[in-house]
Amino acid sequence: MPPTPFQEKRPKSFLKTFGRLAIANMFSNLMVPLAGIIDTAFLGHLAEVHYLGGVAISAIIFNVVYWSFSFLRMGTTGTIAQAYGRQDFRTISLILLRNGLLAVAIGCLILLLQVPIRQLGFWLLSADTDVRLSGEAFYNARIWGAPAVLLNYVLLGLFIGCGQGKRVIAMSIVGNGSNILLDYLFIWRLGWASAGAGAATAMSQGCMLLVGSILVLRKFSLPQLWRLRTDLWEGSAVYAMVRLNRDLLIRTFALLISFALFTNWSSAMGTAVLAANTLLLQVVTLTSYFVDGLAFATESFAGQFYGVGDRTRLQTLLIWGISLGTLVGVTIALVFLTFPKSLFQVMTQHDSVISQVEDYVGWLVPILGFGAIAFLLDGYFLGLTAGSSLRNSTLVATLAGFLPIGLIAQSLEAPHLLWLALTSFMALRAITLLSQIPKTLQPVHKT
Repeated sequence: MPPTPFQEKRPKSFLKTFGRLAIANMFSNLMVPLAGIIDTAFLGHLAEVHYLGGVAISAIIFNVVYWSFSFLRMGTTGTIAQAYGRQDFRTISLILLRNGLLAVAIGCLILLLQVPIRQLGFWLLSADTDVRLSGEAFYNARIWGAPAVLLNYVLLGLFIGCGQGKRVIAMSIVGNGSNILLDYLFIWRLGWASAGAGAATAMSQGCMLLVGSILVLRKFSLPQLWRLRTDLWEGSAVYAMVRLNRDLLIRTFALLISFALFTNWSSAMGTAVLAANTLLLQVVTLTSYFVDGLAFATESFAGQFYGVGDRTRLQTLLIWGISLGTLVGVTIALVFLTFPKSLFQVMTQHDSVISQVEDYVGWLVPILGFGAIAFLLDGYFLGLTAGSSLRNSTLVATLAGFLPIGLIAQSLEAPHLLWLALTSFMALRAITLLSQIPKTLQPVHKT
């Protein structure tokens, strides 16, 4: 049997490698908002503001569509990591091929349905005519990158699962770096405005895919992959893939619904409340970029240790991961709680909004504390490919935690209750996942 791709000597203690992988993932994650900020800056300096508004509206559609298929990244990482832990080249190759073909199929389906998706999206997100036209121009250009986006999910899942942080960084730098350069060319030099922003984003995903494919082909032999074609659709493996992807899709929809309702109900409570809650959610998003770096590393090592039945290092991984994740989340919350005015003035100059922020900023402590644990355990259970645990945890948090309190908050127009609803959502996710840990630490018997 040929050697496993990315095979390397492993240190007796995995903590140093864990730290390097976590830092690499954090760096890769932070490249995304950086590129978005620069993208916004190019559009924001055009004469007409509707270009910026149109892209913002259209971006919501892409966020929903692409996030819905994020199971391609998550499902790939866990299954690859377990096979990597066993040094099972054949299984790694089959997972890569299956999920890659699934990504291509879904990407092509999105292209076929691009018109109804656009019509439905812009119908739901009502906007002025100029904003809508700008948004549609962005959409029409960016949608052609759909297959590349989904294939990149699979490649990132492969590299994270094998603990290859440098390759993750390489793809991120090429993808986001080319996006910035193409933005400058299409928006600033050629004057294509929102259409240029969409074309730049789509082409940057193609550049990212090209680099990722080159990195893969340096480790995988095409003739060896071709010989596996007869085993590609083996029944039990395909069923396991479909079941895991189904559970992750349900989990993702529950998350999307919860945060969409939070924003919608905030809007009903007035412009100042909506603005304040939006700024606070930006802090939650910022924190997730850091915690997800730890979660991705946890996902990789959890899969590897679970794949070989290493219960001892699973326990060590959990202790370190939860401790570091909670430390990061609570520290960021305390910094914003201590210096709210100074920090939020960077985001807005409106004193009325900052005053509202100061009223609610204390909610960041429990939300980011519980949220960090939940995000970290997402990575742990993804590594174990325990999709049903993630699905059930998120459904319980949404239906028993967020919705009941959120509906009361909406009825009473009480912003603090709305934040309590989000806190309950995070807390229930963390608690339900923590309760599932003991059974994962039982001796793992290989079949």
